Amino acid sequence: MTSRIAVLGIDAVEPEVVARFWCRVLDWTVVERSAGGGVSIGPVGGARPEIDVLPVPEHKAVKNRMHLDVRAEDVSTAAELERLFALGARRADVGQAAGADQVVLADPEGNEFCLLSRSVQNPDDSEKPPP
Repeated sequence: MTSRIAVLGIDAVEPEVVARFWCRVLDWTVVERSAGGGVSIGPVGGARPEIDVLPVPEHKAVKNRMHLDVRAEDVSTAAELERLFALGARRADVGQAAGADQVVLADPEGNEFCLLSRSVQNPDDSEKPPP
């Protein structure tokens, strides 16, 4: 028997804000709210994994050791980047090389994630991300 990822955790000072951001990015919904202030989000229909956005008292201080990568679906990478900016994402500098095949972004609390340059439908079709 093997293990499977069931839930990814994101720490947040304001879990509702971060959960709302990721619901909009992924077109997910809130699955559960805990008495302790945590918010679980996931795909409609109950597929796994889910993301638990968990309350912590401290703000993010250093680069994430683990992050999410997203890809544009049904739109260009440039269009998706603009959508992510409109949702509250901002560029992040983690020391990535110039001309990298992804754009490094941060959610409203500074948790880094990457927008990859190729689409889900055509993984061999490399599209350079916007500068």
